[in-house]
Amino acid sequence: MIFYSTNKSSVPASLKKATLEGLAPDGGLYVPSEIPAFSPGELELLQNAPFTDVAFAIAKKFTGDEIPHDRLYAIIEECYTFDTPLHKLDGKTFVEELFHGPTLAFKDYGARFLARMTGYFAEEDQKLITILVATSGDTGSAVAYGFQGIANTRVVLLYPSGKVSRLQEQQLTTAGGNVTALEVNGDFDDCQRMVKQAFMDQDTRRRLTLTSANSINISRLIPQTFYYAWAALKLSKEHSGRKVVFSVPSGNYGNLTAGVLAMKMGFPISHFIAAANANDSVTRYLDEGRYEPRPTIRTLSTAMDVGNPSNFARLQHIYHYNALEMAHDISGYSTPDSETLETIRGVYDRYDYIMDPHTAVGYHSLEAWRRTHRTDDPSVVLSTAHPAKFIESIQDALGIEIPIPGRLQSVLDKQKSTTPIDASYRDLATFLETL
Repeated sequence: MIFYSTNKSSVPASLKKATLEGLAPDGGLYVPSEIPAFSPGELELLQNAPFTDVAFAIAKKFTGDEIPHDRLYAIIEECYTFDTPLHKLDGKTFVEELFHGPTLAFKDYGARFLARMTGYFAEEDQKLITILVATSGDTGSAVAYGFQGIANTRVVLLYPSGKVSRLQEQQLTTAGGNVTALEVNGDFDDCQRMVKQAFMDQDTRRRLTLTSANSINISRLIPQTFYYAWAALKLSKEHSGRKVVFSVPSGNYGNLTAGVLAMKMGFPISHFIAAANANDSVTRYLDEGRYEPRPTIRTLSTAMDVGNPSNFARLQHIYHYNALEMAHDISGYSTPDSETLETIRGVYDRYDYIMDPHTAVGYHSLEAWRRTHRTDDPSVVLSTAHPAKFIESIQDALGIEIPIPGRLQSVLDKQKSTTPIDASYRDLATFLETL
């Protein structure tokens, strides 16, 4: 498999090169030269397969002969030691719980795979890899824990001060070891901009072997297709071959992009709902055909507070920069905080089920879509984080205490360790010079 830049000015790369570079030299995002296809026969063989076998089937199409298959399968098995439950709300509505990994967020699926891929390639080259990451919350903690104990790697996390939940901040600032957290006086878009500038800074790249663990890294994106494929196969079989609708809480749009890849690989998916909060740049694009990013707005669903999402470049590439073509597969909805809280209350009253704010945005958007689209296709809301990670919002919505899982409580008891910096690339470059 060959990967090339969405900006089309860089030399095509192998998966190893694309993984270790993170961002292409021309500032674009790596995309596969072609999206691999699964034949009906291959899909039939996978219908009853466990999650790890579905993941392996997809991964080997992207890795080709760059990693021996036995080593690749071992990586998959090491990554996914936790369940991916499909919680049934009613006859055709399901919640795919993606928060059963080590940091209780869906980012574990991508970060653990990327960490082991990076470690494998670093071992081949016997070099120290510096992983530079911008996070709006869960990416940072997933990367911090995903790379713990991975030889030849060190992690630098940038997160917006005061704009992540307390639990998220504790997770990403207490990992220690080969992980350093930079507390940026700005928002997520500032953090993301600074990381991109570092990748474009030739002086920095001559001194350090930099890569990214954000969803701009193709090896973070590929494993996010696994849970779409697995759920689609399972539900399609249970619903007489019908295809599946996915409602995706969307911030940087990597999660949605992975779903689109899964659909285009041939897995039984009929439509996507891009569920946004007040940061609605892509929602407006899907409605109006014009992409006009706006400054980030702070909301209860903090991980989705992204005004100018990076992965939109991949979506535009996949859909040939045609808004109508994209809107055929994806419907966009935005949800204000007041309706997020109301949805948390409504779902709890109706189903005795607690959703975090991001999942609530996904459910609210699905309900909005259903008002104008009648279908018997099974529908899945991706649940991207354990509700205990947003305990203040849950208490505001429901007025009840919810138990904090032991692994989160232990993190709360640790001492936060960060390095404050301003939202300027000069400050980041100065810090990187000390590494």
